[in-house]
Amino acid sequence: MQSTSRHGATGIHGFPGKSGKGELSIIPREIVVLSPCVSAIPNSKYGIKDPDIRFRQKYLDLLTNPGVRDIFETRAKVIRHIRRYLEDKDFIEVETPILSTSAGGAAAKPFKTDSRALNTNLFLRIAPELYLKQLVIGGMDRVFEIGKVFRNEGVDPSHNPEFTMCEFYQAYADYNDFMAMAEDMLSGLVLSVNKSYIVPTEHGEIDFTPPFKRISIVRGIEAAIDETLPSMTDPNLISKLLDICHRHNISCPAPHTAPRILDCLVGEFLEPQCKNPTFLTDHPALLSPLAKAHRDNADLTERFELFVAGKELCNAYTELNDPDEQRLRFQSQLADRDLGDQEAHEKDEAFCTALEYGLPPTAGFGIGVDRLVMLLARVAHIREVILFPTMKPDQHASSA
Repeated sequence: MQSTSRHGATGIHGFPGKSGKGELSIIPREIVVLSPCVSAIPNSKYGIKDPDIRFRQKYLDLLTNPGVRDIFETRAKVIRHIRRYLEDKDFIEVETPILSTSAGGAAAKPFKTDSRALNTNLFLRIAPELYLKQLVIGGMDRVFEIGKVFRNEGVDPSHNPEFTMCEFYQAYADYNDFMAMAEDMLSGLVLSVNKSYIVPTEHGEIDFTPPFKRISIVRGIEAAIDETLPSMTDPNLISKLLDICHRHNISCPAPHTAPRILDCLVGEFLEPQCKNPTFLTDHPALLSPLAKAHRDNADLTERFELFVAGKELCNAYTELNDPDEQRLRFQSQLADRDLGDQEAHEKDEAFCTALEYGLPPTAGFGIGVDRLVMLLARVAHIREVILFPTMKPDQHASSA
């Protein structure tokens, strides 16, 4: 008989029978090694604590830490629920390009590569948004995609360069419809996965019972600082916003563009108010180059972000569908890029051309799947919910 180790896989040839104590057994005639285990596996009683080993050698993490599999079963339930929810509402699942000659649909720095066959630069997508809206123009009134997006940004407990998003678009809907839809989908998902609307966390309970709280961004900041914000079209807007930051001891890193400073104010005054699910609504237009102007105030847009436990979970808006206005918005973003903001949107003329063929009134919605799983699995780092998270090269492996 071949020798085997404790964790090796073995096969037995024999026939059924009973042991001396009368237990149903297999009477072996041959034992074969199906796969050897030549490395010692740590004792599952203690598990592996070293995060470098856990995330680089996920197979050891799964073998020795029983709770890890539960996290990814939760992840599968979350994705399955979102998919079924959208399919039940007659959305069609589609696939759009991951490689493209331009990277648009979000304010983020892309990963850049090149194509030998096409002799041109290509980018990994930062969002599928612009392609999905082109499908709506083509008559696909309800579409969604669940897939990977890539952003060449920092790595921290809530950010990984490669992550999973779900985006969906519906013709003849607006951001009010999608706020109601977000409440329905997410409260139902939490109840299905968690068996309760209440999610316990290390920082206290989070209550997903609808309806969710709403805070208008401009009014919310004004209430927090007890003064009126300058007009979003004020030529001295940047200096006035910086003055507000200085008076409230808010550090806002360069480049000092109006969108970045406003984002700092939101982070300082509003996000801490968002422990339970909270919609931050009606963003200034300069923060939302792809969103439609608000029907009651052209300086604002019909947009919302859903924050939970102080972190952004969803982003949605009524879509801007005027090609001329979209070109002007892209031009404004280019001005921010000239000031050093590498995350400002790039102009996408192909998308503007598509808008000339008529995008019906449409709402769009994006949700970060990984952050939602983090919440329901009750883990504090995004690496815990990604089977193979992005990590620095293993110095030991490279030297070997």
